[in-house]
Order: sequence, then structure tokens, then C-alpha cells
Amino acid sequence: MEWVYIVNNIRKEAIEDNERYVEKLLSKPAVGSAGATGTWRLTKPIIHEEKCRRCGLCWLHCPDAVIQWSPGEVPRIDYTYCKGCGVCSSVCPANAIEMVLEGE
Repeated sequence: MEWVYIVNNIRKEAIEDNERYVEKLLSKPAVGSAGATGTWRLTKPIIHEEKCRRCGLCWLHCPDAVIQWSPGEVPRIDYTYCKGCGVCSSVCPANAIEMVLEGE
């Protein structure tokens, strides 16, 4: 029976090692890792809640990780760090994210 314990322990260690390895491979930008936006942003995304499907694709593709989202909820954008790149708008299948001129 001791060999069962050894095999299970080795399997557990291998799974933990694999999880740590994968975690290091994944890119995880920190919110605002490129700094605050400042006054140079020309356009910003506006989410039309009535059109939003709450799918999370905008959150998944945001290169600056400034979109907060939980499944089933409407995403929220942190405009302090949003660069206005428009990636969120371009990946939205419902066309619920509109890029508008800054100040509108």
C-alpha cells in the first residue's frame, strides 16, 4: 500500500509543478501597468448596457486589463487607465461598445 501513497504523492507534485509552470507562461498585465492615460486619449469606449450580451470578450481582449467583468454582469471600464485603443469595441459581437470622442 505504501507504493500507492508514493504514486499519488508524485502525481500531486507533478500537477502542482505543471500549474506553477503554466501560471508563469500566461501573460497577466496589471491594471494600469502602462500608467495613467493623461490628456492625450482621443476616443474612449462607451458600453451600451441594453445591447451588451455580457459575454466578457471585451474584458478578455483588453490589452491594458482596465475592464472589470464578472459572468452575467455588464463590464465596467476604468477610464483612468484606458488608452482608447478600441480593441474592446472591435471584438464586441453585439456592437455594444461605441468609441466616442473624448469629452462627449
